[in-house]
Amino acid sequence: MTAKQMTGVASRFKRQLLLKEVGGAGQQAIAKARVLIIGVGGLGCPVAQYLAAAGVGTIGLIDDDVVDESNLQRQILFDEANVGQAKVDVAVNKLSKMFSQGTYVPIQSRLTKENAERYISDYDFIADCCDNFATRYLLSDACYYARKPLISAAAIGFNGQLTTLKPYLNNRDGEPFPTYHCLVPEQSDVDMENCETLGVLGPVTGILGSMQALEILKEITGSGESLAGRLQIFDGLSGTMRSIKLPFDPANPLTGTPSK
Repeated sequence: MTAKQMTGVASRFKRQLLLKEVGGAGQQAIAKARVLIIGVGGLGCPVAQYLAAAGVGTIGLIDDDVVDESNLQRQILFDEANVGQAKVDVAVNKLSKMFSQGTYVPIQSRLTKENAERYISDYDFIADCCDNFATRYLLSDACYYARKPLISAAAIGFNGQLTTLKPYLNNRDGEPFPTYHCLVPEQSDVDMENCETLGVLGPVTGILGSMQALEILKEITGSGESLAGRLQIFDGLSGTMRSIKLPFDPANPLTGTPSK
């Protein structure tokens, strides 16, 4: 890095460089980090924006959808002129203007059993910002086998939740950390409950997405306490946040050593 580039970094990221948990070493880790965001919607938009603003070196974005007018109420990377355009392409264009030194990889595709391993293999941290349980289960399994930390958030109505999944590691008691299957046991009708059918208030996705970006940056820099084994629950109507222990379920279909 040239002297001019170093000066630019010091100026642009001055506020976070002042934090002892970040500093120069943390900023270098952020610059080297590769984060994959699954879903460029109400959660994925603020996650992508805050990670780009923080200087994350490489951000991959997976989504097969185009911008719809109904997205504009909460998906703040998009505007009226973007309706009908591929979400990942619009996101890359706007993120590049926020932080031009970053690398942004648009992947206009749906995550499937056939491509999940290939897509996540190139990244260090995975952000679950998707809107259906089938993809969440698939992503949790893929990250388990690939030994990738999965930062997962969800928002519906006035409520949201957030956790970090590292089931390939053990907690202090020697038990594996939980997978997504431990959080939400598979049910035949579970996909019926999403924001499309039950609704969501825009700022709720912004709050959860911002918290998700914070947890990713904590994982990158090794700052604070990980949410692995814990679930943060947000209640927008009461304006409260609580944290509960998320135990490992022995009946989890992924019990055992993470190897194929």
